[in-house]
Amino acid sequence: MITPIELSIFSAIAFAIPILFVIVIGNSRRLLICISFSVSALASLINVAAGIMAVSNGEAQHLILPLGLPALPFHLRLDELSGFFLVVVGLLSFFVSIYSIGYVSGLATGKPVKRLIVFYNIFIAAMFMVCLADDALFFLVAWEVMAAASYFLVMFEDEHSENRRAAYLYMVMAHIGAVLILLSFGVLAGVTTGFESFTGYTFDAMREANIPPKWAAVAFLLSFCGFAAKAGVIPFHVWLPEAHPVAPSNVSALMSGVMLKTAIYGIIRITFDIIRVFPWWWGTMVLVLGLISAVMGVLYALMQHDLKKLLAYHSVENIGIILIGIGLSMIFTSFRLPLMAALALLAGLYHTINHAMFKGLLFMGAGAVLHATHERNMDEMGGLIHQMPWTSAFFLVGCISISALPPFNGFVSEWLTFQAFLLSPSLPIPMMKLLIPLGAAVLALTGALAAACFVKVFGVIFLGNWRGHHHHAAVEAGWSMRIGMALASLTCLCLGVLPAIVLNWMDVISEKLANTKLISSSGVYGWMWLTPVDPERASYSGPLVLIGIVAVCTITYLLLHVKPGMISRVPVWDCGFQKLTSRMQYNAVSFSMPFRRIFGYLFDIKEQIRLSPQQRHTAFPVKSNYYLRIRDRFWGWIYRPVIDRVVLLSRKAGLLQHGRIHVYLIYSFLTIIVLLALL
Repeated sequence: MITPIELSIFSAIAFAIPILFVIVIGNSRRLLICISFSVSALASLINVAAGIMAVSNGEAQHLILPLGLPALPFHLRLDELSGFFLVVVGLLSFFVSIYSIGYVSGLATGKPVKRLIVFYNIFIAAMFMVCLADDALFFLVAWEVMAAASYFLVMFEDEHSENRRAAYLYMVMAHIGAVLILLSFGVLAGVTTGFESFTGYTFDAMREANIPPKWAAVAFLLSFCGFAAKAGVIPFHVWLPEAHPVAPSNVSALMSGVMLKTAIYGIIRITFDIIRVFPWWWGTMVLVLGLISAVMGVLYALMQHDLKKLLAYHSVENIGIILIGIGLSMIFTSFRLPLMAALALLAGLYHTINHAMFKGLLFMGAGAVLHATHERNMDEMGGLIHQMPWTSAFFLVGCISISALPPFNGFVSEWLTFQAFLLSPSLPIPMMKLLIPLGAAVLALTGALAAACFVKVFGVIFLGNWRGHHHHAAVEAGWSMRIGMALASLTCLCLGVLPAIVLNWMDVISEKLANTKLISSSGVYGWMWLTPVDPERASYSGPLVLIGIVAVCTITYLLLHVKPGMISRVPVWDCGFQKLTSRMQYNAVSFSMPFRRIFGYLFDIKEQIRLSPQQRHTAFPVKSNYYLRIRDRFWGWIYRPVIDRVVLLSRKAGLLQHGRIHVYLIYSFLTIIVLLALL
């Protein structure tokens, strides 16, 4: 019988089949797209099965591949943690691959779909290999392949300077993160073997090593900063709102939904599995950065009118929520509170899979809207619910899920995170007594702002009338795109209604990493009730909430339709104006105005109203132009000064280039003299 790790390797090899199809049937565009993405969907589904089996079995499986460098083969390991992330990556890749059949077919005929198919499959296969790697060498190889493939996907429409700039920024940040991760692995491997050889490059050797606290702290800080650069944690987030919007929407769904999760996997693997013993301040740092990322990410998103950039900033927010759970788990582990550590860790992991599902769904919905309108500016949309009813329904599911409203999945993971905050006992450190309740308040603020943001998004895009200057006849998404969105929507509902079943399946991860199971308290009343820590203090039943919502909606509908004339339609109140136009509707910029007034000090905002030169009196304007620019302060505080200094140093170094051979000979002669003097 084939083992889960062999099944996963087989599926990774299957991702090479679409690349062969590019060579064999490259001239038949439609057939190539259909077969290639169907194979990608099947290979992803196989990985989901392998991950489910690995978590259910609760046993780690190992495999050594005779690849890599001489005497340094590739080590693979499929355990409960990597199996869970295989499910996360594979499930969304399965949905997006089905969606991509219709999405890529709708691209312009001149677009190089062969290149898209090749790097799409390499990208997904590399993410699976990151989760399976069990040594530093193989991990970094898979990590770099994943970064390179995603770079070329971001550069898909390379005719636009915006895309080239975003891809370059992404690659720079990705390599900075990779260097930090490499240094972290070097420290761990060096401590394992006494800095005398590199035989300690395997994760098994690192697990068995007794790492001194100082070196462990160095390794953790290096690895966390490296993974934070990939995850988009503030202040390493600047590449994310630039790269995700310019990529094709199916790629954006994967980058935001699951590529960022590989960084979360790396943080958990290094901290909980390899180092294992850590002080409380590690968790405090992770918690504080998670809180900052959550609240700043949603505020940045509120200010946006570009749909895909808004969704990208919400990835910053949700990565922050995941880090809140991980940070709390680290704090509770350091204070030897295993049950609370298990609760916080499972809350973070549950939000990991939840975010993958609803963010992938939202980006797929955004891709359908972009296909129909050729617009990313929400102020140029409106009323699409009439032309795109299926897309609007699926997008609404994503909006409810990301806003953490029941009965969908986002509510469950954020509710579990709140329980980790509110049910935690008093910790002996005074700073913790302040930080824990403050963190709960910040998380509550984040949830409220996220709900407000997606009220804006859905209202501006799908409700009202068309706001654009040029009317465009929107067309509903094709069947494959609808199927991909429908499967993601159904998954969001199932994860929200049946969380006890999923958490019981995941509980083996908390047993391995937090040394206890949550099932002893969470499963007291069976699969219908989720009761973390203490069933008498907090409980939630997703099935009963769903039944209650359906019952209320059904009764309301019947009461309003039992008699004719119960519902009357009248003209919209016109505020005294006789002719209402679509330009009088609230748009994305006007909706976010109150939030700019309250939180404007956090941003670099420039707002102007320019009146027409023919203006006679300010009370009776002929024409006015509204100008708004919102910039990220972190870019001006951190990145712009570094860029300016690098450019200055480059110009000064360029003065050495004279183009005369005798000058270069003098440089060489002086270098030799200096070296001889020093030696």
